[in-house]
Amino acid sequence: MSALRFLFVKTLRRHFLAEHIPFPKCHKRLPTVLSSEEVSRLIDSASNLYHRTLLMTLYSTGVRRAELCRLRVSDIDSRRRMIRIQQGKGKRDREVPLSPRLVENLRAYWRWMKPRTFLFPGTVKGWRADVPITPNIVWLACREAAKAAGITKHLSPHTLRHSYASHLLEAGADLRTIQALLGHSRLEHTLVYLHLSPKHLQAITNPLDSLELSSLDQVKRSRRLEKK
Repeated sequence: MSALRFLFVKTLRRHFLAEHIPFPKCHKRLPTVLSSEEVSRLIDSASNLYHRTLLMTLYSTGVRRAELCRLRVSDIDSRRRMIRIQQGKGKRDREVPLSPRLVENLRAYWRWMKPRTFLFPGTVKGWRADVPITPNIVWLACREAAKAAGITKHLSPHTLRHSYASHLLEAGADLRTIQALLGHSRLEHTLVYLHLSPKHLQAITNPLDSLELSSLDQVKRSRRLEKK
């Protein structure tokens, strides 16, 4: 698509209509969501305070893995109880409320780790350094905690983002608020969480339940025809 767009727009100076290009049909699958109990087990199964704080930040803010890696100490505003996500997807900034429990954990983490620039510093040649953490470390922390917690679902850092959004919806947050917290550019990206919330799906009255049907006692149990 990018190559065709460059050919038509830049080289041929012609209008490019993407809707005229046929796309292969892709299977659309609902993302994996953890229950609240599974999230608790996952966090409690973290191997150390570093991984525990990392997992808690992922779940309580709904940040993307790349956004987590770039978080700075200066992005934490404990007075306003907000965390600033700078230059997220689409080069957009946003702010997310800080959970009081996360603030408490971050303070204990800061006293222990004492990060200078980046909230989760990485390593250089095996030594802790003031550089961003690599995405692979975030992935590894999730997989190790999932294995220790006995969670067999396919789990990635993005699973905690999906779980965060789904649990917010079940708690009564509206879709516009969730869209702003997740940093979605379009509301349709947030609508998928309606399909992931059993509370919302079960709250809808099934049309079968509104029908006036005869009692089950009047229904024949046999398919055999009665003799006249």
